[in-house]
Amino acid sequence: MAITASCPSCGAPVVFQSASSVFAVCAYCSSTLVRHDQNLEDIGKMAALVEDRSPLQLGTEGSYKGVHFALIGRVQIKYEQGIWNEWHLLFDDMRTGWLSEAGGEYVLTFAQFVPDALPPLDALKIGQRFVLASQTWTVSNIAQAECIAGQGELPFKVGAGYPVAAVDLRNGANFATLDYSETPPLMFIGEAVEFAALRLSNLRQGMGSPEKTVAAQVFRCPSCGSPMTARSPEILAVGCVACGAVVDTADRNYQVLSKALGSRDEKYVPRLALGSQGKLDGRPVEVIGFLVKQCVSAGIFYDWREYLLAGENGTYRWLTEYNGHWNVADVLSSPPTGSGAMELTDVRWNGQSFRHFTTTPSAEVIQVAGEFTWRVRRGECNRVVDYVAPPLLLSRESTDSDLNWSQGVYVEPAEIAAAFALKNALPEPIGIFANQPNPWEETHRRVCRLFWRLAVLAVVAQALFMLLAGGGKLLLRQDFDFGAPAVDELQSREFVIDARVRRLKVRNTTSLDNNWIGLNLTLVDKNSGNAWPASRELAYYYGNDGGESWSEGNRQDEVVFPDIPPGTYYLTVDPDLAPEKPVPVHDRMEVMSVGAGWSNFVLLLIFLAIFPIFTRLRHAAFEVRRWAESDHAPVAADDSGDDD
Repeated sequence: MAITASCPSCGAPVVFQSASSVFAVCAYCSSTLVRHDQNLEDIGKMAALVEDRSPLQLGTEGSYKGVHFALIGRVQIKYEQGIWNEWHLLFDDMRTGWLSEAGGEYVLTFAQFVPDALPPLDALKIGQRFVLASQTWTVSNIAQAECIAGQGELPFKVGAGYPVAAVDLRNGANFATLDYSETPPLMFIGEAVEFAALRLSNLRQGMGSPEKTVAAQVFRCPSCGSPMTARSPEILAVGCVACGAVVDTADRNYQVLSKALGSRDEKYVPRLALGSQGKLDGRPVEVIGFLVKQCVSAGIFYDWREYLLAGENGTYRWLTEYNGHWNVADVLSSPPTGSGAMELTDVRWNGQSFRHFTTTPSAEVIQVAGEFTWRVRRGECNRVVDYVAPPLLLSRESTDSDLNWSQGVYVEPAEIAAAFALKNALPEPIGIFANQPNPWEETHRRVCRLFWRLAVLAVVAQALFMLLAGGGKLLLRQDFDFGAPAVDELQSREFVIDARVRRLKVRNTTSLDNNWIGLNLTLVDKNSGNAWPASRELAYYYGNDGGESWSEGNRQDEVVFPDIPPGTYYLTVDPDLAPEKPVPVHDRMEVMSVGAGWSNFVLLLIFLAIFPIFTRLRHAAFEVRRWAESDHAPVAADDSGDDD
């Protein structure tokens, strides 16, 4: 039940909607009020909120997992890289929670009692993993910050200069914060949420009264005097386009974060001019920042460009460019589980496996231009680990106090040019990029599908041919004994060939013993007298030489008569015995019909297989070129790690 009291400073009504709220900030005079039952105590003026681009306000309503909530309080926290909001929520079931809003990312958490002892703040490091509240967590951020302002209802006292020591933990989609500003520390557990999924209403854009506008800061570069602009208080650093100096916009004196480029420093020109507007994935974006990073590997310098894009609802996206290769990148609110455990192993995220590609121990910022939401400066470095599953790229970027994951999607230069309506085409890509789609991937898949379809058709056709040909049927089996020294021509019994049989196979199996025999065969059509002659010679020898047995030749032989018309046939045999060994030879003659041949079928399959083999080789060659640029480059067979 809501409790209403009067502000002791100005008399305005102050409403406490939550029973857990013990502090409130008067909306009229900004007095900080402590609730003592029905009485309020004024403990001083609250510092004014820093105006930002947040679409949220007190009174904004939404829904989470089917339960309605309202925003009843707000804490504004400042840290080294900027400002974030913590919104105090009151649900219809009287629960309270917190909605964190930082850089367009939203995380909803609830206070949770943890019986385990929380680790000391100074014992935690970025990427460290430990078990807490029955879950395995990874340290993703360590922040030393301070509360600078608040408004509405809050469960604790706030004020300018109130220290906030917080550690963010990740476990897939789950998110946790350890708040060391209290003793004992507090733990809040929840998850990253999509702005649209909260179904928020009564946002600032929908206010009946005129929305308060934020005047852009306009100032001159302390280094060269060129005009500079920061569009909102969220912009904490601006790089001078003229000289490359980086200015701290949160400092009233516009302190220089990093000096201007020297005369010998290379100055990179962005492909997308600052202020360029376009649409990515159907969503409007504007290029507000440009920076260049560089790393050194084996004595070779590599550099790439990154563009900061301002999107809708205070969100930000990135475009990265290397040698004409482009990626659209978004920071992940639910990074891979076990991030940072073993960076050389594969990573699974969103049901897909990503292979480790490269680890860059030190990626240095060498040029800055435009607006940024953190205090970026030339010379700052971070560690970058890339994992690929083309066309996707997962990047893990870490410093001593921060760990972030982002997902990039490869985009062709023509798509970027169209998205920003560029008049001139972007440069063609050089080489192969880590997550560039393999152009032979889909071609190989289509060719393989076509191969299997045609192979199945070939198998079916071969089976039909064999069935119709009636192959393998024994038409005649007859034994002959060829005597010595002379043998007259012998004739076999008659046999019938029907219309399905197109070829005959005659097999002779003899009793040769270190001997040879010549067989002059003639296939005769009984009715027409047509004849098909065939001469064969069989030889078989064996023995023992130096204790080793040997043999050569064969006692058996086959001959095929093709294209034989149907009819009644017989065979004549005119034997020719070896004169040097005139001994009788026994012969068993078998006549069989021959079905469809296999040679054409095999040749057809070989011909069809040429195409998927070709596309597979081209696909593999592309992958070899891709991985040649990675930490797992293929090693040639003649490469050696030893020096002679």
